[in-house]
Amino acid sequence: MSFVPTDPLGLDELLSPEDLAVRDTVRGWAADRVLPHIAEWYESGALPVREIARELGALGALGMSLEGYGCAGASAVQYGLACLELEAADSGIRSLVSVQGSLAMYAIRTYGSEEQKQRWLPGMAAGELIGCFGLTEPDVGSDPAAMRTYAKRDGSDWVLSGRKMWITNGSVASVAVVWARTDDGIRGFAVPTDSAGFSAPEIKHKWSLRASVTSELVMDDVRLPADAVLPGATGLGGPLRCLGHARYGIVWGSMGAARACFEAALDYAKTREQFGRPIGGFQLTQAKLADMALELHKGILLAHHLGRRMDAGTLRPEQISFGKLNNVREAIEICRTARTILGANGISLEYPVMRHATNLESVLTYEGTVEMHQLVLGKALTGLDAFR
Repeated sequence: MSFVPTDPLGLDELLSPEDLAVRDTVRGWAADRVLPHIAEWYESGALPVREIARELGALGALGMSLEGYGCAGASAVQYGLACLELEAADSGIRSLVSVQGSLAMYAIRTYGSEEQKQRWLPGMAAGELIGCFGLTEPDVGSDPAAMRTYAKRDGSDWVLSGRKMWITNGSVASVAVVWARTDDGIRGFAVPTDSAGFSAPEIKHKWSLRASVTSELVMDDVRLPADAVLPGATGLGGPLRCLGHARYGIVWGSMGAARACFEAALDYAKTREQFGRPIGGFQLTQAKLADMALELHKGILLAHHLGRRMDAGTLRPEQISFGKLNNVREAIEICRTARTILGANGISLEYPVMRHATNLESVLTYEGTVEMHQLVLGKALTGLDAFR
C-alpha cells in the first residue's frame, strides 16, 4: 500500500462508510460554498449568517449529535468530523455550528421543557432560527460563578437584567440561552430576542473570527414568563456541561485549521523555487513539514479517541480539557510554521494561513483558556485544587 501524504497514518481506516460519507458531504459543501468567498468575508468582516445557517440545516449539521426534533442523531465522531471540515474552511463557520448546536440547542434539549423543545429546536435544526449562548460577561470570563446578570421573580414572571459579552450569533439570534444568578442559584433562560429591553449590539473592530457575528447582549429589565426558565438546570453544572460538548467540537475543529495550513505549506513547498529548486527539497523545510505532519495527525488521532469515548458514554471533562489544550496549542504552532514556509505570502489572504492563525488566537481563549485547562488537568493529576 502506498504512502498517502494527506493521511500518513492511515486514519481513514478507522472510519466507517457512514463516517466517511458525513465527512465528505461537509467537505464538499465547504469547498463549494465557503472557500470561494471566505477571504472576502473575512476581509470585510461580514458573513451571510442566515443563508449559511439554512444551508447547514439542510445538511443536518445543526445540533447533529442530538436526537429528535429534526436533529440528525449523528455519532460524536461524525459530529467531530463535521467540525474538522468546517474549521478547515474557517473557524467562524465552525463557531456558528458549535454555538447553535453544542451550546444553545444542547442546553434546550438537555435542560428545557417539552414546550421549549417543541418551540425552538425544529426551527434551529433547520437553520430557520438561530440561537446564541450567554455566559461570559464584560467583567467575568473564566470565573462564571461571579456573574452579575440577575433574574428576580416578580409575581409569576422573571425580570432579567445584565450584560453578556463576546457572544457568537448574538445579533442574528431568535433565542438567547442566558445564564443568570437567582435567589435559587444560577439558572438558564430561553429568552426570545424580540423581548422588550433586550438588545444585541454587534462587536466591531475584531482582528480574529472576522467571518463570524460577535455581539454583546444587554438585558434591561427583560420581563419573561415563568416558563422561560430551563427547568432541568440549577447551578453551574448546566452551562459547564454545555461548554464541555462545545469544547469537544473544538478538539476536532482546531485540527481542521491546522490541516488547511499544513496542506497549503506542503503544496507551496513543492512549487516555490529558491536557489534553482523547490524549497521542499531543502532539509530545513522538510524538517518543518515532518514536525507539522506529526502534530497534526497525532491531534486527529486524539480527537478520534475522545469521540469514541463520547459515543461510549465514558468521556470525562478532564479528557476534553486534555484534547482542547493540546490540539489548539499545536494547531497554532502548525499555522505559524506554515507561515514561515510561505514567507511573505503567508500573510496574504490569497492563502489561508494567516486567517487561520488569527482565528485560532480566539479559539485558544474561548471555551476555557490554556491556563484553565492546565489547572483542570493539574487538579486531576494531583488531587489538589489550584484554582483559588
